[in-house]
Amino acid sequence: MLRPSRISVFSGMSGVQPAAHTRAMAILTPALDPAALRAIPGLMLPGDPGYDEARTPWNLAADQHPAAVAEPTTIADAARIVGAVAALGLRIAPQASGHGAMPLAERGLSDAVLLRLHRLTGVSIDAEHRVARVVGGTIWREVVDAAAAHGLAARHGSSPDVSVSGYVLGGGLSFYAREHGLAAHHVRAFEMITADGDLVRASADSEPELFWALRGGGGSFGAVVAMEIELLPVAEVHAGMMLWDMSAASAVLQAWRDWTRDLDRCASTSLRLMRFPPIPELPPFLSGRAVVVIDGAILADEARSADLLAPLRALGPELDTFARMPAAGLVDVHMDPPVPSPAVGDHVMLGELDDAALAALLEVAGPDAQDAPLFAELRQLGGALAETQDAAVPGFAGEYALFAVDLVPVPELIPVATARVCAIADAMRGWAHGAPYLNFLDRITDTSTAYAPDTAQRMRRVRDTFDPARTWLAAHPVPEGAVG
Repeated sequence: MLRPSRISVFSGMSGVQPAAHTRAMAILTPALDPAALRAIPGLMLPGDPGYDEARTPWNLAADQHPAAVAEPTTIADAARIVGAVAALGLRIAPQASGHGAMPLAERGLSDAVLLRLHRLTGVSIDAEHRVARVVGGTIWREVVDAAAAHGLAARHGSSPDVSVSGYVLGGGLSFYAREHGLAAHHVRAFEMITADGDLVRASADSEPELFWALRGGGGSFGAVVAMEIELLPVAEVHAGMMLWDMSAASAVLQAWRDWTRDLDRCASTSLRLMRFPPIPELPPFLSGRAVVVIDGAILADEARSADLLAPLRALGPELDTFARMPAAGLVDVHMDPPVPSPAVGDHVMLGELDDAALAALLEVAGPDAQDAPLFAELRQLGGALAETQDAAVPGFAGEYALFAVDLVPVPELIPVATARVCAIADAMRGWAHGAPYLNFLDRITDTSTAYAPDTAQRMRRVRDTFDPARTWLAAHPVPEGAVG
C-alpha cells in the first residue's frame, strides 16, 4: 500500500464550517439501493475491482463485507462521500488501519459503507510549539519519524503501524504514559466530518463538548480526518527488553510485580508470557520457544535508569537490550507484528495483584499451562494515568492492564483462539478493578462498563447533537440509555 511521504496538508481553517446543530432528532433507517450507491463517485461495491482489498483491515481475522467501501485521499473527498452516503439513509463506519476491526465485522456491515481512511495521510510538524498536525489514517511510524527530525517524540502506541486517529480516540496508552499521560489528553484540536458532510473543528475553545467526547469516546460522533497533537521534548530514552525462558516465569512475574509497586513514574513497562511457533521467520532465540519478556522505557538518565533496572537484572535474563537509544526506536521495542496479521484478543483491567492473582495467571499462561495463547501481557498503569482529566476517558483507575492475544492462521480457528484468550481474562476477573480500556477489547463489548453513568449520559448528549440520525457505526459505540 502506497503512503504519501511526510508533507504538510494544512487545508486552511477558513474552510471549516460549524456543525449543523439544528437537525431534527431521527433514528436512521437504512435503505440499501446499490444503484444509488454506484452513482456516488469513489465507492467500490462487491464485485468491483479493488473491493476485496479495500474491505480488508490490518487484522486479517476480521472478515468485513460492507455494502460499499470508500478510500478517499483528501479531506474534501471524504466529506463529499460522507454527505452523499448519509443522504441515502445508510450508516457509515470510519476505519483507518483496522487493527481493532473485529467488533465491526462481528456486527455486520451489509447495510453500511466502510470509510477507509488509510490513504488519507500526512504529517506536519510545528517544532517551535511542539505540535504535530496528523491527517486521517496516518500511522504512528510516520509521526514518530517526522517528530524525531526535530528532537521530539510522540505518545505513540506499541505498534508502529497503528493509526494515530483510532489510537487517540480510544485513549492512547504508550510507554510514555506513566510520566506523560494518555495521548487523548494531549490533543489540541480535532477536525471531524459530520454526517452532513460538514467539517467541524473541536478544541477547548471551539465545540468544547465535542472536544471532550473525542478525547477517548471513540468513533460515534463523526469521522476524524485530522488532529493536532502535542509532542514531547524527548530525543532519547532508555528502553529495551529482557528475556527469560518460560521456566523462570514464577520468579520473574513475582519480582516484576514487587518492582512495580511504588515504582518511579518515569518507568513504563510490560511483562508478557509468550509462546512462539517453530517457524523460520522468527529469530532463533524465539522460534519454537516459550519465554517471559519485560520491555518498556525509562525516562531518566543513564545512572538513574541503571539503578531502577538493577532488581530485574539481578534475575539473570538471557537477553537484555535495555540501553540508551533515539526516541524513535521505542516504537519497535514491543516487537509487534510488522505486517497485517489475523488475531483475536481479550482484556481486563486489574487492581492490586496479590500472590493468588499471580498464581491464577501462571496456571493459565505459565510453564505448565495447557493450550495457552500466543501471549498474556500485563502492562503497568498508575502515575499520570491515575490523575483524572476532563475527557471522556478521564484516566485509569486500574493498576495493571491485562491483554491476551492469539493468532488465527485460518478462520476455522477463530473460536478456538477466542476461547484461549477469554480463558486468560476470565481467570483474572477476580482482581478486576476500574473501567476497561476499549482499545484492548477487540470484540463486541458492553460499553456501559467503560464509562461512568454521568460520562455516558454526557456522551449521548454530544452524539445527539452531532449525529441525531445515528449515521456513524463505531467499533465501540456510545452506551445507550436515556438522556437526562
